[in-house]
Amino acid sequence: MATERKSILLRLDPAVHDALARWAGDELRSTNAQIEFLLRRALSDAGRLPGGAGRIPRRGRPPKSPAPAEAPEGVAPPDAGAPSDDD
Repeated sequence: MATERKSILLRLDPAVHDALARWAGDELRSTNAQIEFLLRRALSDAGRLPGGAGRIPRRGRPPKSPAPAEAPEGVAPPDAGAPSDDD
């Protein structure tokens, strides 16, 4: 079950925001996700990240499903040679 995420208002110097936005783009993150990533890393480095803190939710396209296994050489796939419905 997902927990509700907190929203905050953050005021930044425009130059700092621009630098964060460029950095986020370089790492294929949103600016918001980059800020959360950096805050979590700073908390962890300081030994202050709570043990109960959830993981950062993954966004974007889901991972590709694995390709179907190929039949061993010399073995026809299950539908090979079966008459089609068009016949």
